[in-house]
Amino acid sequence: MEFLDRYQQIVAEAITKYTFKDKPTELYDPMNYIISHGGKRLRPIMVLMACDLFGGDLKQAIKPALAIEFFHNFTLIHDDIMDEAPLRRNKPTIHTLHGINVGILSGDALMLKAYKFFEDLEPEIFKACIRIFTHTGLLLCEGQQYDINFETQENVTFDDYIRMITYKTGVLSASSFEIGSLIAKANFKDAKAIFNFGKHIGIAFQIMDDYLDVFGDQAQFGKKHAGDIYENKKTVLYLMAREHATDEERKELDYWYSKKTDNIDKVYNVEKIFRRTKVDEKALRLIEKHNEIGQSYLKKIDIPEEKKKPFIELANYLLRRES
Repeated sequence: MEFLDRYQQIVAEAITKYTFKDKPTELYDPMNYIISHGGKRLRPIMVLMACDLFGGDLKQAIKPALAIEFFHNFTLIHDDIMDEAPLRRNKPTIHTLHGINVGILSGDALMLKAYKFFEDLEPEIFKACIRIFTHTGLLLCEGQQYDINFETQENVTFDDYIRMITYKTGVLSASSFEIGSLIAKANFKDAKAIFNFGKHIGIAFQIMDDYLDVFGDQAQFGKKHAGDIYENKKTVLYLMAREHATDEERKELDYWYSKKTDNIDKVYNVEKIFRRTKVDEKALRLIEKHNEIGQSYLKKIDIPEEKKKPFIELANYLLRRES
């Protein structure tokens, strides 16, 4: 997709331009380390795409787009510490290389740097963007806490799970689109429609993440295989398996999810139940459902269909990904 390459290039050049040169280097080098690994840089691209959609000036959106990228990476650093994850994007995580203290500090500094990158916006847009950004950050923390709670919570419902991933993943994508639209001075109705498009695509993206954790090509995915099973995370796969399992299979799931262990037998036996209950197929159908809901919001925006095509392409690309 040429449009994605173009936006990625803009983001990459901006990241190079704003590489941290501050001291102490022990704090800022790890921040540059995680930012430089890039990934697909989808969330800053969403800011730029929405700004473009509504005819805004991309130059005004570049620093806020980086703010979203810095904030996203701050959450990844802390998430990896909480999950004791050794890898991120096929590279050692910051706390693995530099220790937990540096991981916490560099994550905090990235979040504060993110706030500074909104400072050039005109006052009214600045206030609106900061309000959305701060609210998003709080929801993300709530989502992370729900995720932690689920590890020891016996009864997690499907609605609990959807709320958790909406807060933890969906809202950041949604807010990225909304911030881009506000910088372009879109009206309230259109800004909310693009927010809801992003929310449902973000939900679908997280379900895909849960799916790939178990069923993806791990060499491409860049994370430990079945990390969610090791961590007792009650993902959509677990919830669907529990719903469709026999009594005996439910007891076996309860047994394995009552212990946090690297025992390979745990992964093998849980995966076996996942496959027997066909949760891989069910998860893919749920992904498609949220994709369709997201695109129904896109249709409500009164802009020529031609300009919406990149959004449809992006959604389809994200939900076909292998990594």
